[in-house]
Amino acid sequence: MRHDFIRYQAQTTPHPLAMEVSHAKGSYIYDKNGKAYLDFVAGVSACSLGHSHPKVVNAIKTQLDKYLHVMVYGEYIQEPALELSKLLAKHLPAPLESTYLVNSGTEAIEGSLKLARRYTGRSEIIAAKNAYHGNTMGSLSLMDFEERKTPFFPLIPDIKHITFNSEADLNQITEHTAAVILETIQGGAGFIEPNQNYLKNVQERCREVGAVFILDEIQPGMGRTGKLFGFEHYNCQPDILVTGKGLGGGLPIGAFTASKEMMHVLSENPKLGHITTFGGNPVIAAAALTTLKEITETDLMLKALEKEQLIRQHLQHKHIKTIRGRGLMLAAILENSELVNDVILKAQEQGLILFWLLFEPKAIRITPPLTISNEDIIKGCKLITSILDSQ
Repeated sequence: MRHDFIRYQAQTTPHPLAMEVSHAKGSYIYDKNGKAYLDFVAGVSACSLGHSHPKVVNAIKTQLDKYLHVMVYGEYIQEPALELSKLLAKHLPAPLESTYLVNSGTEAIEGSLKLARRYTGRSEIIAAKNAYHGNTMGSLSLMDFEERKTPFFPLIPDIKHITFNSEADLNQITEHTAAVILETIQGGAGFIEPNQNYLKNVQERCREVGAVFILDEIQPGMGRTGKLFGFEHYNCQPDILVTGKGLGGGLPIGAFTASKEMMHVLSENPKLGHITTFGGNPVIAAAALTTLKEITETDLMLKALEKEQLIRQHLQHKHIKTIRGRGLMLAAILENSELVNDVILKAQEQGLILFWLLFEPKAIRITPPLTISNEDIIKGCKLITSILDSQ
């Protein structure tokens, strides 16, 4: 299978981990030999409720018996998509009530950029240095890593960059700015949290100049930080909220939410201002609706903060310089990238799944399912520290 995997399936790097997956359940993934791997990554923050959560699986099976795709997005009333949008609105502050469902986080970013430009009539987009919002052409244009962007030039023009957490840079947001887009917590950069009132000050500056404030919650959203949305920690509110990953319960999804007034501009002059064939797919929406209900109707968010403290307690080691992030969106920062690579690869050999971050080579990603048990947290942390002991 490995030979065929390399030959027939397009690769993202020269050296994929290439585990041959048999099945997955709860906080574990099993390979073809029956070996169990404790999952400290959750599909890169996507499997909020772990693998094959019975309520999600049941919702998928129930919807399968009713109908699959029937029409392009926005034409027919399909109950799972409508109920998902209503439940998102219920848990968001006014006027965030209109949700556009798409197929992935990066597509939601694309839609949010189009919406901001259409709504303001401006073109300039301001993003943060060291940000990651996806890899389609618009999302890639927001990145400031030239070595990753240059091979795909020309990209979308009128993009400027500010430094995350720099109050001095806020004066770059002007009457020419259509939108400022930020990750609530910078993911690829190493799970960098905003300073107190930074996001609030960005929001206020946007309002002063008539710019749209977009927050990318694709990673911190859906309870991962101990609140349903990360921005709830930081005394601010976006004009457009982008979600994805953990919303889908293990299926592909993206969404951007705004006021009805703002979202309406995508429906005329021109019509079909944004369009998707499979956005709001009923099977995926059913899985997402069940996922959102489970997160909001249980104590998983409260437990995420308790589990954060458990991880911090059991991941104390001389080679771990600090642990960044909040809730179950954590990054253990080691001394160098070589040590990170060694720990991640040895951990997989010993049955623990860890992963890298895009732009911070000294970071180990720790983003387990919200449903992970305390016992499995301790087990995984002990394995990490035992590997570090051997260094």
